Order: sequence, then C-alpha cells, then structure tokens
Amino acid sequence: MNSAAAPTLLALALAVSPAAMAADPAKAANSDARELNDAARAANAHARNLNGPARRAAEAKAAGMAAAAAASTGAASTVSPAGAKPALATASAIAAAKTESAAPRAACKGTIYLTFDTGSQSQAELIADTLNRHKIKATFFLANEKTVKGDYSLDPSWSAYWKARVAEGHVFGSHTFDHDVLVKDGAGGAILARPGFGAQAGKVRTFTPDQYCEEIKRVDQRFAELTGRHLDPIWRAPAGRTTPHALEVAKSCGYAHVGWAPAGLSGDEFSSTAYPNAVLLQKSLRDLRDGDIFLAHMGIWSRKDAWAPANLEPLISGLEQKGYCFATLREHPGYRASFKTNSKHQ
Repeated sequence: MNSAAAPTLLALALAVSPAAMAADPAKAANSDARELNDAARAANAHARNLNGPARRAAEAKAAGMAAAAAASTGAASTVSPAGAKPALATASAIAAAKTESAAPRAACKGTIYLTFDTGSQSQAELIADTLNRHKIKATFFLANEKTVKGDYSLDPSWSAYWKARVAEGHVFGSHTFDHDVLVKDGAGGAILARPGFGAQAGKVRTFTPDQYCEEIKRVDQRFAELTGRHLDPIWRAPAGRTTPHALEVAKSCGYAHVGWAPAGLSGDEFSSTAYPNAVLLQKSLRDLRDGDIFLAHMGIWSRKDAWAPANLEPLISGLEQKGYCFATLREHPGYRASFKTNSKHQ
C-alpha cells in the first residue's frame, strides 16, 4: 500500500453510517454464535475420535469373551473354515467387557507367553497399543525385514519404536539379521541357509560357524545402536527350521533357541481364504494351555485378511476371560537360567 492511498481508506472508515454502526452488535452476536458452534463441533469431533478406538477395543474384547465361551463349550470344533463367522459383540456384551476391564483380576489359572516375530511391520503399532492397553509384556524376535514403509525393521527410522518397547519392559531376541532360513548342516561344520533379505537374498549361502554366530549377533549390534540396550540371550530360527549344528553354534555364542507350542501357532502366515481369522481365533482359544508359547508376526505380506486387527484383542481378552495371565520368556521356566547366566543381555 502507498502513502497516498492511506488517508482515503481512513476517511472511509470514519464515515460509517449510523445504520451500519447499529448493525454491528448483531454482527458481533452472530460471529460469537458461529465461534461457539465451531468450538462445539470441534469438541464433538474430538469426542468421536476418543470414543472410536475405545468402543472398537470394547467390541473386540466382547468378541473375545464370546469366542472364549464358545471354545470352552466345544462350539468352535464344529466350525469349518469356509463357513466361519466371527463372534458378534452386542451392546450388553460390550458393556460387560468394559465392566470386566475395570474389575480386579483373579489369580492366574495359567500363563501364556506371547511372542512376535518381525515381518512387514504393518501391525507394529496396533500390537504395541494392544499390549499397552492390557498391560502385557511380550517377547519380540527381530530380523532386518523390509516393511510396508519401504524401509527395514532395523533401520534408524525404527529407533523410536524399539526404544518405546524397551521402555515398556518387553524382551527381545534375534531372528537372524537377514532372516536366514536354515537348509541343512554341511560338511566340515558348515551351515547352509537361505537369506530372505540382503545381498544374497533367495540364494543358499554357506556359513562357517563363526559367520552364522555373527549373523545372529548382528541383530544385537544393530539393536544396541538403535536403543542403547542389548538383546536378551534368545533367538528364533526363521520359519522355525533348525539343524543340530546351528543350535549348537548359537548356544556356544550365548543364545538359547525358542520355538513355540503346537497350539501356539497363530496361523497368520496361512491363506486367509482357507484359514479365516475366526477359525484361527477359536482354535487358539480352544487349544492354548498353561505354559504355551504363542507365535504371531508383526505383519505378513501374503495374507490378504491380516490376522492382528481382527484377532489380537479378542485373543487376549478371551484368554483373560478364561483366567490366563501373560509373561515374557524371562519368566519362562525353560529360559530363566539363560537370562541369569548371560548378564550382558540384561
């Protein structure tokens, strides 16, 4: 604006008619009303955002309770994969689930050990949120796998995520750096495995004992760089495939192998057409027993209908309804000694 135009605008401002001045209070009142309406709409939107996740969690909890009851009566055994339908959460069931969440928990009738292997990481945040909501500590097995974000699960971009899980008190083991699926023991102490990632992905690679031990320890080194904490003294062979020599080598460099119970296989790697989530949920609730180690992944590329969004909350709620509690492998009777004798990992 130039200096010559300023007086003209000032004169116009001072020449407002009495009628216009009289209308100002009405305009001001309308403006105040609009601001109040905008504030009310914003508050309602915020309330909906808060209620949405809470309601979904309650619905999932109610579904888990219903599925647990069905599994207890043997109803799940009559459901075929093709005809499976998820349990419905009615309003009364949702209310019951909210009440059950607030009530003090009775003594545990048994313990289930939840474990999660890295994968596409599409379910990473959901898993963390669900465990936190139930105040559950779990065990994670890490490999440097490609994620849905286009990076890798042990890249610096995942540092904040893993630091948060460390702060929450979870347990962490190696899944080999490149997700090396064991093939067989070779001659002269060699170990043959097929990396899923890295420069030799998809090719059978021959490891010396020292090289295979290093492949397990690479996860520990990267995890310490990302979080300031070392892994715990446990590992899990990708795909659960082990060889006698690989187990010996891993043990010699300080890592005890962890598999899972037959009933603890979530089935999240199977086809969702042949094995719908409802069938997998009911099977887990029916078959899991005290002391079982449960396995799921933090996202599977191949499964069309992802397991965790539909099943994790109902599974936990259903097991809690049946009187089960949860713990990490640090508390597992088969692994306590390993944790005590490997002070580096504490």
